[in-house]
Amino acid sequence: MNTFRPAAPIVLLLASTLLNAFGQSSGAAVSPQEDSLRRKEDLKYILSILPPDRTSNGRVSYKDKVFTDWLARTGELPPDWSSLPSIPDLPDPMVLRKNGKNVPVATQADWAAKRKELREQLRYYITGTYPDQPKNLEAVVLSEKKDGQVLLRTVELRFGPGREARLTVELMIPPGKGPFPVFMTQWNHREWAQIAVKRGYIGCVYAGADARDDTEDYARIWSESHDFTRLMRRAYGAFVAVDYLYTLPITDKKKIGITGHSRNGKQSLMAAAFDERITAVVTSSGGSGAEVPWRYSAYPYDVEDIALLATAQPAWLHPRLRFFTGRENKLPIDQNSFMALVAPRGLMLSTATTESASNPWGAEQALKSARKAYQFLNAGDQIMIRYRGGLHGTSAKDIEEYVDFFDFVFKRSKSSPASDLLYDYSFEKWKTLSGEQVHTAGYPKKGIHDILASNGGQTIGSEKAWEQKKETVLTNIRWLLGNEPPLVTNPGPVTLANGGAGETYFGSFLTRPATTKQMGVMKVTPYRGFGDNLFGYLYYPVEKIKKEKLPVLVYLHEYDYSKGFSPIGHQHELQSFFEKLTGMGFAVFSYDMMGFGNRIEEGVRFYERYPQWSKMGKLVSDVNAAVHMLGNLEFVDREKIFTAGYSLGATVGLYAAALNPAIAGTVSVAGFTPMRTDHSGKGTVGIRAFSHLHGLQPRLGFFVGREERIPADFHEILASIAPRPVLVIAPTEDWNTTGTDIEAAVGEARKIYGLYGKESRLELARPKDYNRFSIPIRELLYEWCGQL
Repeated sequence: MNTFRPAAPIVLLLASTLLNAFGQSSGAAVSPQEDSLRRKEDLKYILSILPPDRTSNGRVSYKDKVFTDWLARTGELPPDWSSLPSIPDLPDPMVLRKNGKNVPVATQADWAAKRKELREQLRYYITGTYPDQPKNLEAVVLSEKKDGQVLLRTVELRFGPGREARLTVELMIPPGKGPFPVFMTQWNHREWAQIAVKRGYIGCVYAGADARDDTEDYARIWSESHDFTRLMRRAYGAFVAVDYLYTLPITDKKKIGITGHSRNGKQSLMAAAFDERITAVVTSSGGSGAEVPWRYSAYPYDVEDIALLATAQPAWLHPRLRFFTGRENKLPIDQNSFMALVAPRGLMLSTATTESASNPWGAEQALKSARKAYQFLNAGDQIMIRYRGGLHGTSAKDIEEYVDFFDFVFKRSKSSPASDLLYDYSFEKWKTLSGEQVHTAGYPKKGIHDILASNGGQTIGSEKAWEQKKETVLTNIRWLLGNEPPLVTNPGPVTLANGGAGETYFGSFLTRPATTKQMGVMKVTPYRGFGDNLFGYLYYPVEKIKKEKLPVLVYLHEYDYSKGFSPIGHQHELQSFFEKLTGMGFAVFSYDMMGFGNRIEEGVRFYERYPQWSKMGKLVSDVNAAVHMLGNLEFVDREKIFTAGYSLGATVGLYAAALNPAIAGTVSVAGFTPMRTDHSGKGTVGIRAFSHLHGLQPRLGFFVGREERIPADFHEILASIAPRPVLVIAPTEDWNTTGTDIEAAVGEARKIYGLYGKESRLELARPKDYNRFSIPIRELLYEWCGQL
């Protein structure tokens, strides 16, 4: 059934969205003037962090060249953030706002109401509104000829006001009477359709792509009534192509599949979400705005976040989405919402594990969320994910497998092309594997203000007394990291001459920071490597390498699942960062952490192999291995080996520095919020990020809802590093942290530094920024390094 709906007026949509999804405002009542002033300040900040619009790639809208033009014309301001609840996880597609309460979707009527709600929200925040189904469609055959046994027909569709709108469609019709299934794709994927024609499909190629885009003029034609974005205009073109296909007796109307790659993968998902006549979709490497949710495209994942994508491609997404830069937790919907709307029809997410604009972990989270809708509709086998090797491009093999998926959905084949998940972890599965059960009632309730309380209840007043307590703290930290198996140390290459071939030795698709005249690189390769058969890269100042012993900074990367540490990124690029540090006289060592980049597969079965250990424990173990290797290098000052990390890397660096006295100091950028105070009432993911989502510290899962009983917390971790220097950088706009708790934890740990007479060595910086490794934040790190 066709599900085109005329969109409600924008103002009514906003009211409907807020009321349906959230109920009453959670913020304190303020006057309209106060509210306006506050939102204007928010807008000022948002404009300060957004890159300029790349207008060579398109206008923000038909009426507006750049974002500020749209703001001036519409008068829109960011939402009142206090009225929007924090949704740190993906919005649940099976929870409906009903009678002022969030209730599970339990009936078909509930599901119909939820679908309506999702469509309204997606149109409001991401796609814009689009016209109703055209009633005056006219098809004009431009050409028709035979190519062997295949009939090629090119048609111009005319519709809309005065039939001014156009859409060119090419059909490749196989021999026979039909009806035939349909393989729809965009103009630049004509060769994809050729493959499908061999398999008995009508190939339908429509002009809604960069190579040829008849839909761009729709912005002008409907400028007074609809604000659909470029991607949504192209998706609307797909709707019109389906209208035409429905007029043809040779079309099997129950077997229409659509696919597209990259930006065309995004529009294909939009088209399938809004038009139920499309019975299957493969979104191929769509990245952010397709298989990767916005929450997992944020800076800590180093993909293409809202700020980057919205300004690099101003025409693709609704301008309103930009308000959520750095506030992804306030977005009422996400990409899993599009996916849920496709249910119960076929949906395959397809991506390469190591392409720069992807996040395979994030894609799997979206799939798991959307699967709830499929399971509700008894269609759990109709949604799947497929991985390929390589980078962003596809080959004939990939397209054949896309057709395999359509064959499976259309019951032309019983063979399911589903692939295994890379991150098929859950806390419950881990409990079964490990057999562990922790009775948290046996752990005392604690806060983050107990650092000077000794084990015997006395007040700690000396270094010696702290050192005695620290042994208990370190024991608790080690317990949180799991039972480390027996380890063998690797001395490493020892000399510069023993550098290896790097990751090209086994074949890597990933790029790393390049050498310059001033910055050389030593590739640390297995057989003369570090840790357990690991690869790493040591960048050094060429002029100093043979003249003096160098201090070293071990850089630990963020949650960059697809790339690990990489020079590719938007303000995450590492080339200039490493060049700056080596220019200051440091060597910089970096590598992919386990489960990321070239080490994704290493983490897939980790808990089957080491059920009592933890991934976080392994990450810390690898840091220790790196420090040991670096300490053996003849040109390294072993007393000056530091760590620095962003996001996950910062957390790992803190744990490692607390446990390893050979680490001379550390920098944490957006690395923590105290765990004992990080509960559901804070609007953050909380400790579930470690125990349930990323599977880094399963034992923490026993303390969800009992956070105050966690055996060790970050104020104790920081204190355990004393008196070595630590710089904590905690951006004020980081929505997944609580700034006052971070300040309290650092203040508490500083008391231990005071026992050593070194209070100034524990520094806290609170820049006005969101969670990212921005240029101003890097400057703080450079300043700290310059004082070492």
